[in-house]
Amino acid sequence: MSEATGVIHDIGYQRYTGPRLGRRQVFGALYAHGVRTVFGFGRSAKAKIFPWLVVAVVTVVAAGLTAVRSQIGEVVMTYAQFADAMSWLVIFFAAVAAPELVSRDLRSGVLPLYFSRPLPRGDYALSKLLALVTALWLLLGGPQLVMFLGAAFTANRGVRGVWDELLDLLPGLLYAGLWAVVFGSIALLVASLTGKRAFAAGGIVAVFLMTTPVVGVLSILPSTTVNELAFLASPPTLVAGVGNWALGDALTQGQGGGIPIGDFGPVYAAVAVLLVAGCVSLLLLRYRKVAAR
Repeated sequence: MSEATGVIHDIGYQRYTGPRLGRRQVFGALYAHGVRTVFGFGRSAKAKIFPWLVVAVVTVVAAGLTAVRSQIGEVVMTYAQFADAMSWLVIFFAAVAAPELVSRDLRSGVLPLYFSRPLPRGDYALSKLLALVTALWLLLGGPQLVMFLGAAFTANRGVRGVWDELLDLLPGLLYAGLWAVVFGSIALLVASLTGKRAFAAGGIVAVFLMTTPVVGVLSILPSTTVNELAFLASPPTLVAGVGNWALGDALTQGQGGGIPIGDFGPVYAAVAVLLVAGCVSLLLLRYRKVAAR
């Protein structure tokens, strides 16, 4: 019998000798990739249609409000009110973006590849959450910046006028951040429960919209206390209640006092904090279980 012989060919593989980046760089790479994914960068033209259509809509609305203000010389809508008015678009934007961030990875089975490296499970979930929150904040905050630039520099208002306008802008940006954190936390948690993007998107929309009738029912009960606490039952009205309490005139200007929450403003703020904390905790628990499979 002849002995089997073989030849080892050198096909160019080399040992990596470069720097090995740490946890911070891995987290940053996942976060940056997540933001790019939400807005369709690095993906097909089809994937860019919806996010940039939404961006175009909110930007056009902001530009229109700025143009009207420059003509009549009066504030048509405050920065915080703009965030409120665009919140319905944020719901659908989050419903599309969140599944793109996490459901695709669940369905394609790439999570074991992520977790085969020294990547903490919590870092994966938190990087995706931070990416979604950032995208939602940019969606609301970017048009507010357009409104600010138009209001501050299209008229000869001087340094004092620009400063006053900036002080009006900052609460609006903070309020946009509140919308982004609450909506992002809920949307990503729901999306993490399934690898099917259509189911995830439908679940996210259902959570936001199906709770609205509950608010309506509680609002007509013969109890002032229940009426004032009714807005806790739905995420959009919960955020509006916090804004109504924290921002005051910046949100209720021209709206007859905003939604009637009475003296329960601190309760709304506490519930919002607990809601976000609960969603983040469940999200981390979800990925701990996914990693254990």
